[in-house]
Amino acid sequence: MRNIRCLVEYDGTDFYGFQRQKGRETIQGCLERAVATLTGERVTVHGAGRTDAGVHAEGQVINFFTTSRIPTERWPYALNSRLPAAIVVKAAEEAPADFHARKSAVAKTYRYTIWNAPFPSAFWRRFAYHVPTPLDVDAMRQAASLLVGRHDFAAFQAAGSTPVRSTVRHLQRLDIVQDGPRIDIYGKADGFLYHMMRNIVGTLLLVGDGRRPPAWVGEVLASRRRELAGPTAPAHGLCLVRVEYG
Repeated sequence: MRNIRCLVEYDGTDFYGFQRQKGRETIQGCLERAVATLTGERVTVHGAGRTDAGVHAEGQVINFFTTSRIPTERWPYALNSRLPAAIVVKAAEEAPADFHARKSAVAKTYRYTIWNAPFPSAFWRRFAYHVPTPLDVDAMRQAASLLVGRHDFAAFQAAGSTPVRSTVRHLQRLDIVQDGPRIDIYGKADGFLYHMMRNIVGTLLLVGDGRRPPAWVGEVLASRRRELAGPTAPAHGLCLVRVEYG
């Protein structure tokens, strides 16, 4: 039995997220069907990140077990010929038997893209959240610096989420890069709570548009209360950029 690990890119606009759902088109479902048509096997494709509906990926990592003898270097070509154009397998390799795309990950990096201009972009409309109000990026950076480190991020977990063992996470990076109207917010952590990155972005936007001072974000973090943080930023601005393994 071989454990095949792949690097996958996708435009999540037209999918109901990564995780398989009955009667709905998902990334996992498409990948599993592609493997089945190639090998005749019903496999379970494991993903490093269970991205939500509308969320994209440049560096999603998957793995699955197969008895197929297809050469490793041929897997991307074989799968891509059976996948919709919005999903592309960029690389494949044979992984150790104990490798698991999600459980073996030690860090993930997400990028949230904002288009900050009076009018939306026809080219970025599927991948960036349009915010017409001018944003104070320096104030957002000050606020973001208060979140970096190992903290209890309960205030940024989606309300009503499935209970987790701990809401403490190590946010190793929260950088904001501006290039004209495009603002990219990069977050790297050892793990993310459900909607954590999108809730952080929604909170930073309240600072950027002047409704809250930067120091307020530190107060929200300390409160551990979701209702005090900002709204959840729309899914289409989020992209899973990279998954790291030890």
